[in-house]
Amino acid sequence: MTSHVVHRRGSVPGWLALGGFLLAVAVAALLGGLGVAGTVEEYRSLQQPSWAPPSSVFGPVWTVLYVMIAVSGWLVWRRTGWSPALNWYAAQLVLNAIWTPIFFGFGRYGLALIDIVVLWILIGVTVWKFRPVSKLAAGLLLPYWAWVTFATALNAAIWLLNR
Repeated sequence: MTSHVVHRRGSVPGWLALGGFLLAVAVAALLGGLGVAGTVEEYRSLQQPSWAPPSSVFGPVWTVLYVMIAVSGWLVWRRTGWSPALNWYAAQLVLNAIWTPIFFGFGRYGLALIDIVVLWILIGVTVWKFRPVSKLAAGLLLPYWAWVTFATALNAAIWLLNR
């Protein structure tokens, strides 16, 4: 079996690169939450559809998803180095990071809906770009894509109910 792992003299060790991807995803998560205090209270105060989960669900779900997102990017990086596929990955991470300040920080539920729809599209493009490189990397993004699908419906419902 041949390996598609890119080996370059002086390249970053795999474990350090994985740490970099975990850090990048953590920064995106933290940037999303910086300066946005009271999200739990705000979420509870919103008119919500009957199928909205309690706020306690979001932390554990996002923790698992963020680890999967980081590992996915790292798997592609191991095979290609920084590649165009990872540009799509970075773009979706930026949209992910700005959703929370738009939704909770500014209370702009309609604008957050636009952000999350574009995020959903970019996750799909990232999955499509990752699949030829690593089926596992693409597969690791599928639960994230599914969760963002649910979050998009929730964002739309909250926007409609709180206009």
